[in-house]
Amino acid sequence: MFAFIARQPILDRDKDVFAYELLFRDGKGGTFPEPPSEKARDLIEQFNPLGLDDLSAEKKSFISFSAETLVSRFPTNLNPEQVVVELGENPYKETGLREACEHIKQLGFKLALDDPMMLSGNHEALPLVDIVKVDISKIRLEQAHKRISQFTDANVQLVANNVNDYEVFKDCRDLGFDFFQGYFFASPTARIARQIPASKMSLVELMGESSSEKFDLNRINGIIERDAALSYLLLKFINNPTVNKRYKITSLKHALTYMGEVEIKKFIALLSLTHLGSDKPLELIHMSLVRAKFFDLLSQHRKRQTNPPIGFLVGLFSLLDALLDRDMLDIVKQLPLTDTVNDALLGKSSEFNHYLTLVRAFESALWMNVIKQSKALDIDQKLLHSLYNQAIVWGNSVRATISSHYPRPQLN
Repeated sequence: MFAFIARQPILDRDKDVFAYELLFRDGKGGTFPEPPSEKARDLIEQFNPLGLDDLSAEKKSFISFSAETLVSRFPTNLNPEQVVVELGENPYKETGLREACEHIKQLGFKLALDDPMMLSGNHEALPLVDIVKVDISKIRLEQAHKRISQFTDANVQLVANNVNDYEVFKDCRDLGFDFFQGYFFASPTARIARQIPASKMSLVELMGESSSEKFDLNRINGIIERDAALSYLLLKFINNPTVNKRYKITSLKHALTYMGEVEIKKFIALLSLTHLGSDKPLELIHMSLVRAKFFDLLSQHRKRQTNPPIGFLVGLFSLLDALLDRDMLDIVKQLPLTDTVNDALLGKSSEFNHYLTLVRAFESALWMNVIKQSKALDIDQKLLHSLYNQAIVWGNSVRATISSHYPRPQLN
């Protein structure tokens, strides 16, 4: 059995990932599944071998537990350095829950209270918790402004949840929220019709080469050699142990000998995207990486075209509108991509529309949509979860490769 888990990023004020919230398909409302069911026991066994680091890229994990689990069945094998225990209700309202929470705190865990309306500042539970999550879609910012001092005075950090608009992120940050959950960073901040800067045209050329059926090694070499940073990072990508465990690659020609042109096309596309979105949060690149690998695995399973690697490219470029703050239609007019890739990015491909709906379902834990797409694509649900888990692990690994070379996003 595979671990049916989704994750959602929680970003800090600098738009860096602070943690991921893990949402469990077999738990009510996304909570950690309650024993003693067979599903829960199997999941616990599968969960630890998979590793929190694999799921959360060495960041903290927010995990929600039911009151019953916290009181009598809390999995003490979890690491308090990695896990933030999330409460869905006031610990003073359930018999034994306060004592259980106090014990969990003594074990070293931090407690986060899901308090959509910021009501916990008015009762005695506040000193027990370290973090409070606020549903910013259910409370007016004026209300939040009036209540926020109660939490800051108690040294409680605040997460603004359901932040799906960049202006809302800035307003919440200005109010004093510490963390932000929602996909505001994956949406264009402003749609301005402008040309891609001349300084990035070499990246555009690489994107075009990656989608071409032909492979012009000399042309690609010429593009990359114009930029020392591109050359260095390409070799770093290719020598990542997740990708290449056997050989030390020293040049693009050397890489072609051992890896083949399809894999090289994937990595020059990845290289171009990384630099093209260098002023955006790294998590946006990370989402693109996971989508690329997931679409690639789906395409292989469905026996779709693999040279050029259309699935990989469509997944990788599916967030270009957010990376460039422009409409996708305007973007594809400037990029020398194939018609197949362009049509998929513009929503004109039935096949890739299924992929996009599916990956969004995983990103948002919309499990009924996963079931629907499983039927539409005729792929077993367990296999879909397995492929998505593989994509997460791959994306984490590549992210680790690029993170030290990735500039911090601008705080605008």
